Amino acid sequence: MIFVAAGTQDGRELAGALLAEGYPITASVVSSYGEKLLERYPGLVVNDKPLDAEALEAYIREHGVRLFVDASHPYAANVSQNAMRACHAEGIPYIRYERRSVPIDYENVHRVETYEEAAKAAAQFGKTVFLTTGSRNLKAFVKSEALKEHTVIARILPTAKVLEECEVLGLTPKHIVALQGPFSEELNVALYQQYGAEVIVTKNSGEIGGTDTKLTAAKKLGLPVVMIDRPKLEYDVIAYTFEEVLEFVKLKLGGK
Repeated sequence: MIFVAAGTQDGRELAGALLAEGYPITASVVSSYGEKLLERYPGLVVNDKPLDAEALEAYIREHGVRLFVDASHPYAANVSQNAMRACHAEGIPYIRYERRSVPIDYENVHRVETYEEAAKAAAQFGKTVFLTTGSRNLKAFVKSEALKEHTVIARILPTAKVLEECEVLGLTPKHIVALQGPFSEELNVALYQQYGAEVIVTKNSGEIGGTDTKLTAAKKLGLPVVMIDRPKLEYDVIAYTFEEVLEFVKLKLGGK
């Protein structure tokens, strides 16, 4: 059994690709929506329960997991750290599938390392802050002292759970853009203009995450961008293509 952390589009596709090669696969997701998206791969075992390092170790033992493929989001550092720790403890191979970053060729991009730093930086560039960072760290912006006199617009996934989280944080409908990306440059431009964005906050989630068109739209409008850098982790083994992952799997488990 191969365990794939598959909470992203490319993670799901990678799990499907390994399944097509004849390997038994367990794909782990963090939402019911993610589980539904995996229905296109018959025969895939799905885990939808959160697993910390200790729980992951137990899962590996109980289900005979022989190899771990970490295709979690580039910013899900805790998932990768827990996975490596569990794999070390259980003595199984680990490989990280890392989607490539988007090259930065816009001089008005200001890079920071944390969400808190991003909130402070954004406050310096304009009164209307347009967030394209997802819902997981909205509190860092909505509750930031630096942004208490600013307007924060959050573009988030349109699910009931995420919308409820926005409501709890005090965001009103006029401050929420509930749409599933990625978006074209044209749509990004239209949304930035519609909401009067003066500064864009984003992450380098790669082209599959729409970072390229977020940047080109901001550049077209001359808007400053605050870019949260990816977490810096030392992975045991890293691959940038599905082919590299498959080669590693065949090396460790043999071909099917």
